[in-house]
Amino acid sequence: MELSDRQIDILSKINSDGRVDVDQLAVDYTVTTQTIRRDLNELCTRGLAARIHGGAVPAVSVSNVDYQQRRQLASDEKESIGRIAAQLIPNHCSVILNIGTTIEQVARALYEHKSLVVITNNVNVISTLTGSPQKDLVLVGGTVRQSDGAIVGEDAVEFISRYKADFACIGASAIDEDGAVLDFDAREVSVARAILKNARTKILVSDSLKFERSAPVRICDIGEIDYFVTDHEPPESFQKAAELRGTRIVTLNDANFLELVDI
Repeated sequence: MELSDRQIDILSKINSDGRVDVDQLAVDYTVTTQTIRRDLNELCTRGLAARIHGGAVPAVSVSNVDYQQRRQLASDEKESIGRIAAQLIPNHCSVILNIGTTIEQVARALYEHKSLVVITNNVNVISTLTGSPQKDLVLVGGTVRQSDGAIVGEDAVEFISRYKADFACIGASAIDEDGAVLDFDAREVSVARAILKNARTKILVSDSLKFERSAPVRICDIGEIDYFVTDHEPPESFQKAAELRGTRIVTLNDANFLELVDI
């Protein structure tokens, strides 16, 4: 069963505020406290939050959220992030896209681009771009992870190493304030590293909720990324780390950033 709009909004509040209160949520949404408790219980049952007396706090987990649930989280923000990231990718070039719900939005925004070579380990990206104009679509070979359509493993890494793309666009499951870009699955991380290694310009896309999560496997440091596209200003310590290492942060408020982009 999918999360309701209210549950998704409550989860966003939990991750952004660090704690929510049952009584206050009942006032905010004009529902009973029993309804709010059921919402929180549902979020906690799915491992998305943890109950405390009178409310809930963010969950600390070493496993990822179900893929269909991730599609619902910050969906509007992901769509906007995808549109901005696609503006960084011109016509007449090659691009590697990896797995992730935000990456799917990048693919949607690339639909009208022309003369693209798109290489991906993401079955959903191929499905999204099939039938779009003037593109060569290259699906990475390897084992398909049926839970999300990702192709992972050493075969995928070897396949990607045959290419050198103009652009790479990757997602992440979590981002640390010190600049570490993180994920849960070591096999998926190996593919992401291969993608970055075999691209000239590297783009990371992620909504700001990823700063509220933790994951155990390091993909890279933010200094290995050329552009980080996100919805809101990151934590100050992260901004300093990115600035020190030459990574450009682009948020949804940067309407005129393309005038400053030299790609």
